[in-house]
Amino acid sequence: MQIKENIHYVGVNDRVKHRFEGLWFLPIGVSYNAYLLVDEKVALVDTVDVAFFAEFLDNIRAAIGDRPIDYLIINHMEPDHSGSISLIRKYYPNIRLVGNKKTFEMVQGFYGEPTEDDVVVTDGATLSLGQRTLTFYLAPMLHWPETMVTYVAEEGILFSGDAFGCFGALNGAVLDTQMDTTPYWPEMERYFASILGKFCAPVQTALRKLGALDIRMICATHGPVWTEEVPKAIETYRRLSSGQTEKGLVVCYGSMYGNTQRVAEAVAAGAAEVGLKKIVVHNLSVSQPSFVLADVFRYSGLAIGGPTYNGGIFPVVEDLLKRLAGREVKAHKLGYFGGFTWASAAVKTIAAYNEQMKMTLVGDPVEWKQGASHDAIARGRALGKALAEAIMADGE
Repeated sequence: MQIKENIHYVGVNDRVKHRFEGLWFLPIGVSYNAYLLVDEKVALVDTVDVAFFAEFLDNIRAAIGDRPIDYLIINHMEPDHSGSISLIRKYYPNIRLVGNKKTFEMVQGFYGEPTEDDVVVTDGATLSLGQRTLTFYLAPMLHWPETMVTYVAEEGILFSGDAFGCFGALNGAVLDTQMDTTPYWPEMERYFASILGKFCAPVQTALRKLGALDIRMICATHGPVWTEEVPKAIETYRRLSSGQTEKGLVVCYGSMYGNTQRVAEAVAAGAAEVGLKKIVVHNLSVSQPSFVLADVFRYSGLAIGGPTYNGGIFPVVEDLLKRLAGREVKAHKLGYFGGFTWASAAVKTIAAYNEQMKMTLVGDPVEWKQGASHDAIARGRALGKALAEAIMADGE
């Protein structure tokens, strides 16, 4: 479909895949977005997952018929976007790939040798299509080292790769002005926390680099095309990458037989008792990690607990700790708790992970032996109160 004069959306929806990257739950699917710029020269911006190539090719032909494609702009080499490169070259043998040096190192590794006609670009390089000129800006580690974005100054259009994208298939419309975008904003936060949460500093660098551009349309590789809501999309990425949070508490726990759960519920109750209203509780054996991570990025407080297990901590709790240690979430208030039957390890494990996470410890860690006694529950409630008071006092 045409999203602007002589600019066509040729992407596809994936409503089949259960987990993005084999990890992240997709309750409402995901889109793989690609775009055609039709000028004196024709440029295709990114491709799609190879499983959807037939539909992708039909979309291209519906837009340009038998006309050849001159350039394929490769903003990002992750296979959900580059997977159709080999096939597109079979159908358009004269197409010239456009990417930076690291792009072509990956093209060779994934799909074989580049050709001598392919175009290697550097930061700030331009490519004329006729009436439009493309400018390329390198954005390394957003979220792979070869990542770049493509800007059309004449119309203020940014082809942003994964940046400003989100989970969620598109339901008929592509432009934000033609749909209810409400479901996509939490999916953007979940996408950021899952995929880009480790790369907050490179996101901030890219935002500064692109800050001087007149951006009137953002064409990301996932989710809606942003026009009226460009400022909101940029602000969402600025907020998430800068560590800005809302005042709230996320209580995360794993529990085998209910003892840790009882203490977790006491932590939440204590926080509510002193007036904190935004409290989310996740049983890590049930909650999908991407939803948990999104809540941790959203709220300023975290309480995490689990039982000792095989000389360490309950696996689902350690899984979350590993994910957090690999992301930039240090600007949080932290409380933790854990039980054991004969050898204490859970609270020591959380403390060790916090040496990497560098969250601000609030209150005394709650530890108990064997069953969760009235004393342990009371201390859990006190920990919740202390966390809530610290969260509410922050910034006052």
